[in-house]
Amino acid sequence: MSTESTRTASGRVWLITGASSGFGRAIAEAALAAGDTVVATARKPESLDDLVAAHPDRVSAVPLDVTDTARVSAVVAEVMLWYGRIDVLVNNAGHSQIGAVEETTDREFRDLMDVHFFGPAALVRAVLPHMRERRSGAIVQMSSMGGQLSFAGFGAYSATKFALEGMSEALAEEVAPYGIKVLIVEPGAFRTGLFGGALHQSAAMDAYAQTVGNTRAMAEGAHGGQPGDPAKAAAAILTALDAEKTPLRLPLGNDAVDALVAHADGIRRELTEWEAVSRGTDFDS
Repeated sequence: MSTESTRTASGRVWLITGASSGFGRAIAEAALAAGDTVVATARKPESLDDLVAAHPDRVSAVPLDVTDTARVSAVVAEVMLWYGRIDVLVNNAGHSQIGAVEETTDREFRDLMDVHFFGPAALVRAVLPHMRERRSGAIVQMSSMGGQLSFAGFGAYSATKFALEGMSEALAEEVAPYGIKVLIVEPGAFRTGLFGGALHQSAAMDAYAQTVGNTRAMAEGAHGGQPGDPAKAAAAILTALDAEKTPLRLPLGNDAVDALVAHADGIRRELTEWEAVSRGTDFDS
């Protein structure tokens, strides 16, 4: 590949997946407001026409289904040809999934893992050689407060986000010597399409009406009334990336902070309660 870039970039170059709506769109708009250049991907790139029209010199709309790993590599190669660098990768594409573990099919588990874990993993592997060579860059992993905790009906969704966070925690340590930042974002309930058009539900069983039924009702009733503002979330992400010491995890929203603090306190209580049993399992010296 030629080292000559075919396009001139203003500011940082962002590669954002799932940029047609929700957090992806909000992050793209925040990056553009900061004077940066955005490669916005979506399965239907025509959904980005208005963004391109508003910033024709700084936005490129690119078709990408993150589960198509061959296409992932091609997109990264294309962006490198255009601009010669990718400064920020945002792994945002995804959708929700509600269902008891027993209700969730093997296909549903695998499809969700493809979108939330294997797709982001492929993108990370594709951009890292370029970021390492330049000894700079940032990887933003859009997780969820469900990446650290879970509850009835969110087993599959949380499983994918737990996997993403586990990989990302190790990744952060691996790439820090190359000046590359990793930021795991953990939103609570924000006014995105997660509980709207992106809400997937497994076929319901009567056995879980009292547990998962409550989660289904919450999700169906919450759309459009969530407390979180995606624009403020995007601003918080840019603030974290620009900080001298970027956090590994950034919870967003009062609900996320409250839930994660309560979850951490619960883990500590249980760990303390069972500490003697846990410590008593080494060989006798």
